[in-house]
Amino acid sequence: MKTTQDLYSVPRITSLQDMLLRSAEEYGSKLAMEDLNKTPIQKQTYSQLLDSVLRLGTALKSLGIEERSHIAIIGENRVQWAVSYLTCACFNFIVVPIDKNLNANEILNILHESDSEVIISSASYLEIFDDVSSALPRLKYFISMDPTSNEQFHSMIELMNNAEPLSKEALPNIKPNELFEIIFTSGSLGRAKGVMLSQANITSNLMSMVSMLFMHPEDRFLSVLPMHHTYECTCGMLCPLYCGSSIHYSRSLKTVVDDIQQVKATVLLGVPLLYDKMFRRISKSIKDDKVKSKIVPPLVKLTNIAQKIGLKEIKKSIFKELHHKFGGHIRVFIAGGAAPDPEVAKGLREFGFNFLQGYGLTETSPILALNRLNNFKDNAAGIPLPGVEIKILDPDENGSGEIAAKGPNIMLGYYKNDDQTKKVLADGWFKTGDIGFFDEDGFLHINGRKKNVIVSRSGKNVFPEEIEDVLNRSQFVLESIVFGEKDDKQGEIISAIIVVDTESFLEFAETEKIKLSEKIIDEKIKSEIDKVNKQLALHQQIKKFTIRDREFEKTTTQKIKRYLVDQEE
Repeated sequence: MKTTQDLYSVPRITSLQDMLLRSAEEYGSKLAMEDLNKTPIQKQTYSQLLDSVLRLGTALKSLGIEERSHIAIIGENRVQWAVSYLTCACFNFIVVPIDKNLNANEILNILHESDSEVIISSASYLEIFDDVSSALPRLKYFISMDPTSNEQFHSMIELMNNAEPLSKEALPNIKPNELFEIIFTSGSLGRAKGVMLSQANITSNLMSMVSMLFMHPEDRFLSVLPMHHTYECTCGMLCPLYCGSSIHYSRSLKTVVDDIQQVKATVLLGVPLLYDKMFRRISKSIKDDKVKSKIVPPLVKLTNIAQKIGLKEIKKSIFKELHHKFGGHIRVFIAGGAAPDPEVAKGLREFGFNFLQGYGLTETSPILALNRLNNFKDNAAGIPLPGVEIKILDPDENGSGEIAAKGPNIMLGYYKNDDQTKKVLADGWFKTGDIGFFDEDGFLHINGRKKNVIVSRSGKNVFPEEIEDVLNRSQFVLESIVFGEKDDKQGEIISAIIVVDTESFLEFAETEKIKLSEKIIDEKIKSEIDKVNKQLALHQQIKKFTIRDREFEKTTTQKIKRYLVDQEE
């Protein structure tokens, strides 16, 4: 499905090499990126960034690393990670970004599966590569981002300092449609699946995305999500570099609010969990303040009315104390990686923050649909990007079916895995595995994952993610998983596994002057589920629940690894 929309005019780029050369020319001495942690390369202007890429690329060639070699990168978010990635893009290497949260076996498996010959690593991971020559004979070059006494590793800084940089005119010729990047969606033996992307995939996504949501040279991005992930890599690193903005690498997830204040960030890319926690803290601070709890709700309503009659900036003025806590310059919060709670989006918006979500997958480079500042729905994934076609396969009576997409951003396939590629790619159409529908305004809505759908006794589809969204709004529920469970009397019933919010229960016990027990916690959760069931259709209602004493294991974008829970159960 396509929708007509006014788009911003954006520069045309044919490759990431083209993008970097253009940005260095246009933005020269302007800050491109900086680390808020202390690192060997603390910050770079656009000119310095190009020089660093030219130096590292020349050094790699002088080591004997040939074009089209596979170069893996693993490390914390930092300038050197970006320099390594861009060097691969400019010097015709194939880059393999590795999830920094994987265990040693998973990392080694990806190095094997990807046919990597070079590893560029931060000091945290050096021990993993101490003696891998017999297991990974193809891996011949080891480069450390940090100073090290390990003789096996070349120092990235020394390589760059000793290199006589190649002139930009002598850079290799890039074929944009060839394989550039292999991103593994899992590191486990037998499960690793490498998504193959070209530079054309990524640049087409950049141009389409920015034509819908324009970024300015004055924008300052705070980077908090792992750089290996396509969402952060394309939207949080390449997008600002394309637009002349600056990127500031946060010290840690715990310091996000302080870091926002320090750099006066205008754009923050986050996953829903980050915004959920943020909004919960804001709501709690208002609720706990006797004065604010009385005056804030009426102020929200009044400013809602004021905005409708044209006073667009009134919320920022009325709630300036809250905006100041986030540095006072936030232009937009952007959510991706999973669907955010519409209530959180609405709540942040009611305090004067722009909040937008998009939708996509690693296989789509990643964005397929996006909300816009002047055209959005908090309960929708967005409008398809220009140049991207989306259709619904085999829609049911409500118009819901599997989402399929076609466009220049669709992956080349899975690395050395034709069987898996054929399952999802046919005639240029990519089957996402997500279930969704289009509304009358052309906005795409996501119900959930196809493989998670529960079929009720009445034959209706139940999407666990929709129930989880409602359940997780309870202050006593930290997180949950909803699934279908066989019952001897009722057939398949809706069950939930719940992780309780300890802090909320402690406050509850303090307020009620009671001692917590398993019975009290069970009764409270049952009461919360009863409230949730009143908001759900009969075939969606939760019939059974269990309480889990530890959080679920999650991906780097904080999505629960459901398959691990299935194995435990």
